[in-house]
Amino acid sequence: MQLSMKCSIAVHCLIFINEARGKVRVTSTLLSKSTGCNPVVIRNVLSALKKAGIITVARGTGGAELCRPLSEITLYKIYEALEPDGISSLIGIHSCEDRKCLVARNIRMVLQGPYREIEDSVRRTMEGITLESMVEDFHGRVSDPESVSDIADETKTEKMLSEKTDLKN
Repeated sequence: MQLSMKCSIAVHCLIFINEARGKVRVTSTLLSKSTGCNPVVIRNVLSALKKAGIITVARGTGGAELCRPLSEITLYKIYEALEPDGISSLIGIHSCEDRKCLVARNIRMVLQGPYREIEDSVRRTMEGITLESMVEDFHGRVSDPESVSDIADETKTEKMLSEKTDLKN
């Protein structure tokens, strides 16, 4: 049982977007550099977050921004934006109802109640965790949150170097 990695990538992106606010235009390329993920994965994550009303993305030029207060964005809202089947996809029940075995024919009904309790518990826990609390945790772990713009400087340097290389060729 595992939460999709898309959720951790999305939280990473959202914290980065928050920290970069007013410092640098946050694009999928920039987020790709920060997360180590393919830009296509980043664009898919951003698209889902935009559709859920968590971020806005400027057309054409890019540039993602949060469009809700940090305190209103819960881990569950983020997860729900990325996983349409939601929490119910966390725990599966194997298909065996068509077997002659009495256990096989009844295991789904036996497990539905307990699994629903687990799903409800996970949902409640995730709804109680906000992006605000995760940003506060991030700030408590880094000495200089301003350094998030370092990745932007690195990207600019790489772009300038590649442009110089292109001019020489």
